[in-house]
Amino acid sequence: MAHSRSITFAALAATAIIALTGCAQSSGDAAEGSTKSTTAATAPLPAPFDGDPVSVALVRQSGAGDYFEAWGAGAKSQAAAANIDLTITDARNDNAKHASDLEQAIASEPDAIIVDHGQTDTLQPLITKAVDAGIPVVVYDLALTDATGVITTSQSDESMASGVLDQLIADVGDGAKVGYVSATGFAALDRRAVVWDSFVADHDLDVVFSTGKVSESTASDNIPLVDAALKQNPDVEAIFAPYDEITKGAVQAVIQNNLQSKVKVYGIDISNADLEVINATDSPWIATSATDPAAVGAAVVRSLALHLAGQLDQDDVQFPAIVITQDFLAENEVDNVDSLREAEPSLTLDTTVVADWLPATS
Repeated sequence: MAHSRSITFAALAATAIIALTGCAQSSGDAAEGSTKSTTAATAPLPAPFDGDPVSVALVRQSGAGDYFEAWGAGAKSQAAAANIDLTITDARNDNAKHASDLEQAIASEPDAIIVDHGQTDTLQPLITKAVDAGIPVVVYDLALTDATGVITTSQSDESMASGVLDQLIADVGDGAKVGYVSATGFAALDRRAVVWDSFVADHDLDVVFSTGKVSESTASDNIPLVDAALKQNPDVEAIFAPYDEITKGAVQAVIQNNLQSKVKVYGIDISNADLEVINATDSPWIATSATDPAAVGAAVVRSLALHLAGQLDQDDVQFPAIVITQDFLAENEVDNVDSLREAEPSLTLDTTVVADWLPATS
């Protein structure tokens, strides 16, 4: 059985610190988890990758949590394998800086731009500007009002949310008292909210509280919000918190109220830090739905590379997720992302947006 630990607030807080120190501008240590080629290329690099490095600006809006660090490491690894010179900026929840970073990226006239997350109203005009300037653009988890000329990529948020919510219903049943911890204005969370609303209606769920926020310290900032909600609704049976940093805050609030034997928590996303929380003794985090963030970061870069090579046959690429339960982790002795990949090889996305010259590197 996987090694179990007790959950403490200090452990949860440390996971946020990891991310705050891990995201650099254009260089930095690789995130936890390996980023290595699963297979070797069997064909030479095509144009435009067969000459000087292709210049790509990665304009990020990451948040707290090692998910974002791992995503960035995957993107860097895949870029290096494809002869891409990747210049990275990260606005760290500052929408004005994100817009400024994108403006500067456009002015530098790179061969292409990748935009990671962000706010629609802030970025749409600039993305249109980049397209009009003839710069290929790929976006990840960003809702656009006009995606003309843009390659959009995302986790399959509908399948992610529905998968873990299927597990919630299987565990607590129709009509259960439930809580919802999330935020609005973020493309992925907004898409997951649509699925949540549908499940609430279809299964007659009694939503006794809705709360939550996204910040630079998402996990710790959600603890008092969920704590207050639990004190008013101690009979809640399950909580859906569809972002791992929010999930960790909800988990700690449940523990603070000594409700871990009564309240089940369901999240989205996975990382080494998340696995530690899920595997901890008496953890209320029962299930999560996830992709491997390093594999997704790599797949976004591959989507761009195939597009530049004229080999991408779609303009909207979605990355499939799987549901991971606490019981599955214990049965397979999974306590880190590498061992999770071994137990669930589909997480590597090694058959998604690949070519003989462009195998996956995560």
